[in-house]
Amino acid sequence: RLTGLVCILLLLAPSQCLACPFGCECFAVTHTVKCVSKDLLVVPQDIPGYTRNVVITGNNMHQVGPDSFTELQNVTNVILSNNRITELASHTFASLTSLHSLDLSGNQLALIHPEALSIPGSPLQELNLSCSLHNFTTLTDLATALRWGGLWGLRRLDLSGNLLALLPPGMFSHVPSLQQLLLRNNSLVAVYAGTFSGMNHLETLDLTHNDFEAFRVDALQELERLGNAQIFLGNNPYTCSCESRDFVTWLNKTRARVDGDAVRCASPEELADTRLQGLTVQAIGCVVPVLAEVADLTLQTSYVFLGLVLGLVGMVFLFVLYLNRNGMKKWIIETRDACRDVLEGYHYRYEIDSDPRLGHITAGGSRSQRHLGQALSQQNSSTLFRKKRKYILYFI
Repeated sequence: RLTGLVCILLLLAPSQCLACPFGCECFAVTHTVKCVSKDLLVVPQDIPGYTRNVVITGNNMHQVGPDSFTELQNVTNVILSNNRITELASHTFASLTSLHSLDLSGNQLALIHPEALSIPGSPLQELNLSCSLHNFTTLTDLATALRWGGLWGLRRLDLSGNLLALLPPGMFSHVPSLQQLLLRNNSLVAVYAGTFSGMNHLETLDLTHNDFEAFRVDALQELERLGNAQIFLGNNPYTCSCESRDFVTWLNKTRARVDGDAVRCASPEELADTRLQGLTVQAIGCVVPVLAEVADLTLQTSYVFLGLVLGLVGMVFLFVLYLNRNGMKKWIIETRDACRDVLEGYHYRYEIDSDPRLGHITAGGSRSQRHLGQALSQQNSSTLFRKKRKYILYFI
């Protein structure tokens, strides 16, 4: 009995007799290796082959790469939180072909290689990057890593506490199996069109403790596309003014599963801590826009009435013209004849002025010359009379 008890105690206690990295604790029963706050600069290389769980936290490893994990095909869970890691090299975890859960929270990632998360077979199901992204550039690197990492089986992604102000459109479209997306404790102020595109299996979306004051129409459409997913929107500084009209209307009509009781007004003071769900548009000060819509409708009605009046006046004018069609015809003919007479007079004067035989006759000429001029004038008049009669007969 004593021998059996000793064996049990040896199994339950940290295994010191088996190979174990210096300064770490190895537990054969739970297949776990722990290296907590040992000021390690790199990942230990002599981790036992039976290990399933690797816990390395509170150290000073600024970089991890493909040489950090070798011959550890049985490892399913890796925790590398709070190690001051700033860089993830290409194919850092490629040798961990059974890896299901990876925790990189609490680090200071400034550079993530596009293929840092690439693992053959895409076994990774949970990725924790909370409080680990150093700046916005790292977010761009992460978006690229999600695209090129082949993370088709990823189901849970935690990006909480990274001071994110916005999310690139389509950032999560390459993780189609994602079921839980945690974005709480950031600085998000808006959701843009395409942010959650391709997420057809999402079950939980956590947007609590951000800086949302309201959601625009395109953001509400994004949330509506998530179907039956549980959406957490509470603990945001919502402004209950007319600018939140679309959001209030959506909350009152949507079939989405929203934590409505936690969605409360932060301002103005008279509506502080009031639930948005259930408020009316009048309660948030949207009376003026409603009156404006009525005024706009009245203006449109006035335009229609004016069009009808102008149409009626036009019809009356045409009817009057029809009744006086004979008089109008007579007036048009008389006007045409008067214009024709004027034109013929001008033509007659042109014929006289252009006759070369009258060019040398002056006002002070001899009597015989004046008689000659009168004779030519009569001849021209006779000729013009014949032409005039010809023209009249032609037009008639």
